[in-house]
Amino acid sequence: MDGLGVWFRIVQQPMPKVPTVVWNDILGQVRTNQPQLSRGWFSDLEPSDLDGGVLHIRTSNEAQTRYLKQHCAAVFSEAAQAATGRLVTVLFETPPHPQESKGLKGLPFDDDQDQLLLNPDYTFDHFVTGPCNRLAHAAAQAISEEPGRAYNPFFVYGPAGLGKTHLLQAICHTLQNGGRRATSLYISCETFINHFIEAVEQGALNQFRYRYRHVDLLVIDDIQFLAERERSQEEFFHTFNTLHQSQRQIVLSADCTPSEIPSLEERLVSRFNSGLVALLDQPCLETRMAIVRKKARLRCIEVPEDVIRFVASRIDRNIRELEGALIKIDALSQTRSGAIHLDLARDALGPGPTRSIPIPDILEAVARRLNVKVSDLQSKKRAKVVTQPRHMCMYLARQLTPRSLEEIGGYFGGRDHSTVLHASRAIGQAADKDPQLRALLDEIASEVKNGVH
Repeated sequence: MDGLGVWFRIVQQPMPKVPTVVWNDILGQVRTNQPQLSRGWFSDLEPSDLDGGVLHIRTSNEAQTRYLKQHCAAVFSEAAQAATGRLVTVLFETPPHPQESKGLKGLPFDDDQDQLLLNPDYTFDHFVTGPCNRLAHAAAQAISEEPGRAYNPFFVYGPAGLGKTHLLQAICHTLQNGGRRATSLYISCETFINHFIEAVEQGALNQFRYRYRHVDLLVIDDIQFLAERERSQEEFFHTFNTLHQSQRQIVLSADCTPSEIPSLEERLVSRFNSGLVALLDQPCLETRMAIVRKKARLRCIEVPEDVIRFVASRIDRNIRELEGALIKIDALSQTRSGAIHLDLARDALGPGPTRSIPIPDILEAVARRLNVKVSDLQSKKRAKVVTQPRHMCMYLARQLTPRSLEEIGGYFGGRDHSTVLHASRAIGQAADKDPQLRALLDEIASEVKNGVH
């Protein structure tokens, strides 16, 4: 049996035990009064003793202890006081590691202190799906139900603020709360690199490898920071192989595709691409409105439909900014002691963009400057005289409009999101090397913004 997943109880002098009926009452009050904080693993918590007004509660691991201390200390204290009728505080404790109970020194990388904390709101129930993220969401749910079997590895990528971290944490939440006896490790790429450097310096590579290669789920955020790290890439390559061959689940996130990570070894690119690579794109207007509604419900804020549409129309690229706008509007409404309405939302967010740029205007501007027909740009023609202007249109649409990849593709004969993404990135890279192309793009963008026809 995997030693990492088992705790040995140290036999100590008997202490006053908490009656089962009292403990059940405490848990019942916590779940009733704060359901959003409640977790399935609360049933595994064990009250060890109630002594001197302090209720000692044992957890299964350091991650649970950190969550309880950060989010639930006051809730458990109130419930304990109500159940016992006494002034009680709670103390969450993690039992010693099995190797410590045998008198051995604990592993350097086995204390979970560098694991990323899970946000209690980052669950599948709180994730809003749409055309921009449906594939990634479905894959993440499948992984949480059958880790190691469905989509292994799972590589999710996209710009910041579109839900990558939310999906990664939702997988971790599901496995933790589903009653599975599975060990998981959720860290940043920086932590992996730092642990590896520490292991090399301390001569503890065997302990490091044991820690990383004996988990059921390895989740690493921002794997693109593995770039330029040759020895770390070598170590991760072998860690990846060990986990994958033993059908342990690997979940990675980045801001770009595996092949676009600079200086990433080809063998790692190949392995990252061997599973499912899913894009999180900018959400469309309807999805953004659904996100605002969801965030408002979570914060118990009543927001009229016209304000929801206003916020979703104003902020079109980053989900975190949507939530920030909602918080700003709510804060202003409280200072004015009134309900939220459209004028208040406008005051809170300030002046917006002066003009919304339609994609047809971009097509017309490019066609005019490069002497091609708009109908050709939207056709299936692949001649270079047409494809480069078409790719320029896609690039400008990405830069100047809030439209998603799918929506942009719809203006060009129904092309899929990968075609639009590839075209816009190719033009961007070409413009970085060609000053004349960059100047042309800037001129067209200026014309479109100023409404020049």
